[in-house]
Amino acid sequence: MTRWISGATALALAVALVAVIPRFGFTKPEAPLWIDRPVTSGTSAPAASPWVELARALKPAVVNISTKRVDAGNQFFDQFFGGRPRRMVRSLGSGFVINPAGFIVTNNHVVDGATEIKVTLADGRELPGRLLGRDPKTDIALLKVEATGLPVIPLGDSARLQVGEPVMAIGNPFGLEQTVTTGIVSATGRVIGEGPYDDFIQTDASINPGNSGGPLINAQGQAVGINAAIFSRSGGSVGIGFAIPTNLAKPVLTQLAAAGHVVRGYLGVTIQRVTADLAKSFGLPGAHGALVASVAEGGPAKAAGLRPGDVIVEYDGRRLERSDELPRLVAETPLGREVPLTVARDGKTLTLRATIAKLAEPQEQRTAQTAGRSALGLAVQTVTPQLAEELGLPVRAGVLVSGVEDGSPAAGAGVQPGDVITELDRKPVKSVDDLERELARVRSGAPVLFFVHRNGGDLYIAVES
Repeated sequence: MTRWISGATALALAVALVAVIPRFGFTKPEAPLWIDRPVTSGTSAPAASPWVELARALKPAVVNISTKRVDAGNQFFDQFFGGRPRRMVRSLGSGFVINPAGFIVTNNHVVDGATEIKVTLADGRELPGRLLGRDPKTDIALLKVEATGLPVIPLGDSARLQVGEPVMAIGNPFGLEQTVTTGIVSATGRVIGEGPYDDFIQTDASINPGNSGGPLINAQGQAVGINAAIFSRSGGSVGIGFAIPTNLAKPVLTQLAAAGHVVRGYLGVTIQRVTADLAKSFGLPGAHGALVASVAEGGPAKAAGLRPGDVIVEYDGRRLERSDELPRLVAETPLGREVPLTVARDGKTLTLRATIAKLAEPQEQRTAQTAGRSALGLAVQTVTPQLAEELGLPVRAGVLVSGVEDGSPAAGAGVQPGDVITELDRKPVKSVDDLERELARVRSGAPVLFFVHRNGGDLYIAVES
């Protein structure tokens, strides 16, 4: 049964409580509640940890990178439910300044497909980021902001790293700016299946989503890695993080700054790892080198006389301890250079010479723009037969719209990611170069007439330039 207290009873209780609270509601301790005396008897504070000084000096060069991209949805379902609204996706990452003129390093996956990039500096300034170039195969991208005199982090020699030496990571995990964590180098040369040039530094410094693109720093205050990936079953740090070595990044960054893309050497072989059993079968003294599984017709390896079953044990005078070293060495070789290959074949050692050719790369995504005029806001790439097959496109030539900048002229006209541009002002467009060439001819202020293929149909779209 519910019990109610009358007004008189409540008043009596209140008076009683007021009367007794001073007696037992609070007991003042006889001794201080806490102490503040120093633990040591020294007259001066101990010297700050070197990591404290490094963090204070280098944090201003670490930036927050936020991007927007349009989710193109699922093209298979678009065949049946065409015209669905596109979703704007936002993401966060890190980066760091390597040149006071505003050059910033980050990961390719941080900016991949972005229609808008915003860089927040440590002093709070928000600046638009311009993508100078990106390299999906190494997961490296180079940005530029219009600023000068920025603090920088120098790039060190990652080849000098030793397992066990201390390192520090700075970044923006989960959007928490300027987070500093420390750990050690757990391993070097890790291959984790991220790409053909895997050579990761493993660290137990805490790395989480949002740290991507931030620096891994040695005790000398140099960036020796670009934080890129974690191994986790929960999505958070479990003490296994991976960074791209700066020695792998340096030649990539040089090419991205100069040309916006990376040109790599090509040998023309498919290789596999030499196991202990294979080494015994091929009569090798140890399980090292790269076993040639196949040789491409018309490639440098074929011209040099390489055969399936050969084991490449040295490339250009460098002994191959592991097979995965060969692709990186070939990629970094200047085009047209003749290199010696030491090969084990049928129990004998041969020296062959191969002239390195250019590795054919797929058309990289870039933003369509013309000299002297602002961009229409389209991220585009050339439709190749391979791309058409992968995406199930009914057309085999043209330019695929992979992103549309929010608020741009193209977005206002109704251009959508997934559209394939096949004509511009009644002239055929078969590549990004065709598109940019025709855009350059458009009179300033005149509308641009696109003929696009969308969801099995064709339509014209006029975009104000």
